Amino acid sequence: MEVVWFKRDLRVHDHAPLVEAAARGPVLPLYVVEPSLWAAPDASARQWRFVADSLRDLGERLARLGSPLRIVVGEAVDVFEGLRRQGAFSLWAHEETGNGPSYARDRAVRAWARARGVPFRELPSGGVVRRLGSRDDWDRIFDARLALPLLAPPTALRDPLLELPTAVPELELPFDPAEGQPGGRKVALALFASFLDERGRDYPRALSSPVTAFDACSRLSPHLAFGTLSGREALRVLHGRIETTEDSAWRGSYRALATRIRWRDHFLQKLESEPAIESENMVRGFDGMRDPAPDAERLAAWCEGRTGFPMVDACMRCLAATGWINFRMRAMLQSFSSYSLWLHWREPGLHLARLFVDYEPGIHWAQAQMQSGTIGVGAVRVYDPTKQGADHDPKGAFVARWVPELAGLPPVYRLEPRLLTPELRRRVGYPPPIVELSDAHAFARARLSEFRDRPDLQEEALAVRARHGSRRPIPPRPRPRPQAGLFR
Repeated sequence: MEVVWFKRDLRVHDHAPLVEAAARGPVLPLYVVEPSLWAAPDASARQWRFVADSLRDLGERLARLGSPLRIVVGEAVDVFEGLRRQGAFSLWAHEETGNGPSYARDRAVRAWARARGVPFRELPSGGVVRRLGSRDDWDRIFDARLALPLLAPPTALRDPLLELPTAVPELELPFDPAEGQPGGRKVALALFASFLDERGRDYPRALSSPVTAFDACSRLSPHLAFGTLSGREALRVLHGRIETTEDSAWRGSYRALATRIRWRDHFLQKLESEPAIESENMVRGFDGMRDPAPDAERLAAWCEGRTGFPMVDACMRCLAATGWINFRMRAMLQSFSSYSLWLHWREPGLHLARLFVDYEPGIHWAQAQMQSGTIGVGAVRVYDPTKQGADHDPKGAFVARWVPELAGLPPVYRLEPRLLTPELRRRVGYPPPIVELSDAHAFARARLSEFRDRPDLQEEALAVRARHGSRRPIPPRPRPRPQAGLFR
């Protein structure tokens, strides 16, 4: 029996472990609902609902191929040990670049497989390279993998007829925000098609504003994060469009999205190569710069969208309600917590992780540190929320929607917190600014400079850049076009 362990790859298309297993014998498709992973501090019911939708879609597709998806609740090693007692099998999976608990889980499964003599084959997923020797090689490997033919699903699967549950279980999780995006490959393909043909023409110009980004962005991020669509599939389609589309605006949009999908794997590679960046400063010379124990009052105000800065509060409330906010506003939220409130990036990062439907640890934690200044190189990203509002919500429409206390005031009051007098704030029920922004930013810059100017820290920061920084990209070359019939 060949067991295919699905994790963050909830599809049958472009799925190497499934194809390889199907060529060798009866296939047991398996998803393990691991209580320890869903109890982790970065998990939420919102994410589980997306996964549950995707499991139902995946289950239907596998059933049509001949072997339904089995869904078992338990810790992975215990589940596999139970299967082993019922008969010999080989285990197949994609390599995963996930959070700390999933990393520890994968190591435990590999150790168990070695001890029990169970063949366990993990195959690469996308452009992330396990045991990458030098970042200099990454672009070449990424392009070589992208050029490989996409994998159609097996025409049929032989069912080993092992009695295991197939229903998606209900989970009760402590952090349960409102509904987010629905999951499943059918939804992913519909989103992608609408971006390619309808919504995406103004993508490069519209992605920075929360007013326009909800429609203009692809919204594929949770589908890429949980693998209902592979990055290779998306890139193959985009490169095909770039080569054949005459409209320069559309070509620009396709290039912009392709660049960001490649950028996604670039950031995942950082966590793959250095898992500790989820919990430790990337440059350890910054240890002690901020107190890891956050100021509870400031953290709570930021989490609840009541900082007294309208653009910050609107973005946080929007994120809490929908599970998504555009990238620039994500950066502003993290930067505001790190510089304006001088909070260590870890606890705010966990709160954002729980809110994001598309939580991708490799991107999330590298960005949390980048927006907090602990990577040691590059610009210090101190966002002024008033300027962000003026630039990206000039009419105050976004603020009015998500901070309804201010909706009845003229737009200028929604953009400039200093115009809101104490009396006016009391009348509309909106809190005063939690900090004096100019003082907070002056303190942050001085404190950051105190550390960044140290020679030992500068040396460490350069070593981090050498280990993780991007290299000059390989010049673009024509890409193979997608095979007909794969995108279903």
